[in-house]
Amino acid sequence: MFKSSITLASASAVLALACATPVQAAVDVEAAKALFKGNECIKCHAPDKDKKGASLKSIAEKYKGKTDAQATLIKHFTTGQMVKMLTDGKEEKHFVLDSKDLKVQQNLADWILSQ
Repeated sequence: MFKSSITLASASAVLALACATPVQAAVDVEAAKALFKGNECIKCHAPDKDKKGASLKSIAEKYKGKTDAQATLIKHFTTGQMVKMLTDGKEEKHFVLDSKDLKVQQNLADWILSQ
């Protein structure tokens, strides 16, 4: 009786944890790449090497495991914050993404974080 109660409690805890974890939609890679190129992000960022701005790989590493990573990236590319250039240390206003659609912004952030 006691053993089955522990097993039931363990199973319930696992199920509760699984239900509490947010479901992440699959990244639409092609849409993210098109938005990335269409907004000329490629001028400053490359997938795996630093240019004027950080590589997507280094951005993903910086935010790995942070619960607010997606929101932080969206804020970064929608508000025109000042950023320091890697090439010369000058500060510039970051380009603002042309899409106001939150799902599109989330998809781009998730794609960057998946690098």
